[in-house]
Amino acid sequence: MEEVLDVYHAFYDAKHPLICMDEASRQLLSDVFDPLPLRPGRPRRIDDKYDRHGTGSLFMFYDPIRGWRRVGCRDSRTACDWAEEVRHLLEVDYPEAEVVTLVCDNLNTHTVSSLYKAFDAETAGRLRRRLRWVHTPVNGSWLNVAEMELSVMSRQCLGQRRFETLAKMSSALTAWSESRNAAKAGTSWRFTTAEARVKLKALYPIPEPRTQPDIQR
Repeated sequence: MEEVLDVYHAFYDAKHPLICMDEASRQLLSDVFDPLPLRPGRPRRIDDKYDRHGTGSLFMFYDPIRGWRRVGCRDSRTACDWAEEVRHLLEVDYPEAEVVTLVCDNLNTHTVSSLYKAFDAETAGRLRRRLRWVHTPVNGSWLNVAEMELSVMSRQCLGQRRFETLAKMSSALTAWSESRNAAKAGTSWRFTTAEARVKLKALYPIPEPRTQPDIQR
C-alpha cells in the first residue's frame, strides 16, 4: 500500500510517467423496439427488451498527473490482449518515456509473463525493461485511481446507452477520452503515507515486544 501512495506523491517526470490501469467489461446490446424520441416535456424512452451481442473488454490507461487517458476496446481480456495494450502504451502513447511506472491490480494477466506469451523474447524483454510494476494490495484495488476513472467513464459516457457493436462503443469512448484529455482532467491524490499509518493502523502488523537480554554478573 505504501508503495502505491509513494508513487502518487512523486514529482512529475515526463521521462518516467505514472500510468494507472484497470479493466472492465460491458455487454453489447441492441434494442428490440426503436426508442421513442425526445419530445417537449418528455425524455427519450427506451424499452426494457434488448438483444445481446457478446461482451466488450475495456482497458483503461490513465495518467492522473498529466490528465490523459486512453480506453482500449477488445473482444476478450486475455494475457495477449493485455500485452498488446501495454505495447501500445509504450510504443504509441509514450514512445519517449524511458521507464513507465504502471499501477495495476493483481489480476493474473498483469504480469511480465504475459509479455513473453504475446511476443518474442527480444520484444518482450525490450518492453519489460521500460516498465516498473506497482501492484495494489489484495482487496485494496480502491488505491488505483484508474478504477475511479472507470467510474467517471461509466457515468459520463456509457450510462444506460446500448451499443450493438464494439466499434460503436469504441467510437463513443474515444470521443469521451478526447474531451477529457482536452480539459486535462486529472486526479489530485491527497491521502499520504503518513496519514495511512494513522487512519489504517489496524492494517499494520503489531511489532513484537523487545525482551531485555539477561545480564550475567
